[in-house]
Amino acid sequence: MQSSAVFRFLLWFAVFFLVALIMRPWLDQFLIAYRAEPREITPRGDLAGDEQTTITIFESAKPSVVFITTTSRVLDLWTRNVTEVPRGTGSGFIWDERGHVVTNYHLIQGVQSARVRLWDQRAYDAVMVGASPEHDIAVLRINVPIARPNPVPIGTSHDLRVGQKVFAIGNPFGLDYTLTTGVVSALDRSIQAEDGREIEHLIQTDAAINPGNSGGPLIDSAGRLIGINTAIYSPSGTFAGIGFAVPVDTVNRIVPDLIAYGRYLRPTLGITGDDDISRRLLEELGVEGVLVLRVAEGPPADKAGLRGTKVRRDGGLVLGDVILSVHGKPAAGVSELIDLLEAYAIGDRVELRILRDGSEISASAVLSSSGRGSAERVDKSIFSRG
Repeated sequence: MQSSAVFRFLLWFAVFFLVALIMRPWLDQFLIAYRAEPREITPRGDLAGDEQTTITIFESAKPSVVFITTTSRVLDLWTRNVTEVPRGTGSGFIWDERGHVVTNYHLIQGVQSARVRLWDQRAYDAVMVGASPEHDIAVLRINVPIARPNPVPIGTSHDLRVGQKVFAIGNPFGLDYTLTTGVVSALDRSIQAEDGREIEHLIQTDAAINPGNSGGPLIDSAGRLIGINTAIYSPSGTFAGIGFAVPVDTVNRIVPDLIAYGRYLRPTLGITGDDDISRRLLEELGVEGVLVLRVAEGPPADKAGLRGTKVRRDGGLVLGDVILSVHGKPAAGVSELIDLLEAYAIGDRVELRILRDGSEISASAVLSSSGRGSAERVDKSIFSRG
């Protein structure tokens, strides 16, 4: 009897143990659900200094940044109906209190309309004011009747240093008002745009710049504009740690002309030059520079006494002056000379070093306007001219 009782006890114990093992997940879930409560929150404390600075910069700059959408017209070959389809999205920023918006030229190139949305979701149709394709800069204008957003504060780019912290605000992939941070990675970079045009003197940054960031502001740690985000270097088309921005010194020089004249008035000496001709004719002299082929009447080169190249009656050439440098900086070719002159404004006096009849002499000239903007005419038929 005693052994039988022990056997029954062990049997029931084994059954109970197996049932407990089987039921344990449900029992645990029941007990957890019964006892589940929010955890106690750990106090955070004050934000770190750099975090607070980043937040302040973003909140101050955000109202000055805009979201731009563009459309193009498509002709249905069967019905002959014309419809507008979305072309792309990008960014821009408020330039002044008159409603001018600065963005990238490639964002609005070839589109039929553009619409600008402000940070408070108000949206306005934009009109084209002007563009400089070679600088990838365009100016639009919107009519904001009340509560106009403040322009973004303007900084400088000539004194930037590699390692400075920067902030990019834009609308990558249509995700509006996205903030990314980074540093100035390099200066004075050159890249080739999609249409083959060379864009020079760019700021390189590792702040994440993706499609849709184009035209948005690059800001320094003081909350000032230091560049326009314009391009990325990436085999995949998305950010790979290398982004580029047009420096604000260039923007601040170009935009007033675009607003006033619809095009960029390039400072010029009023001469005609050609790199191929200069190279062939100057090789024998063993010098690098810009051979003056022709001097226009009236402009600064004529007033400064620069001499152009002439053809003798026997077909021989009398070489004109060769411009060697501007303010001590060498001008090895036409493009270098143009870049050097772009650092100055119309009306500035520049000091030239020229080669004339085998001797180097100095000359000075006051820069004037070329009377035209970029080499490419901007198609304003896509917008109403502001």
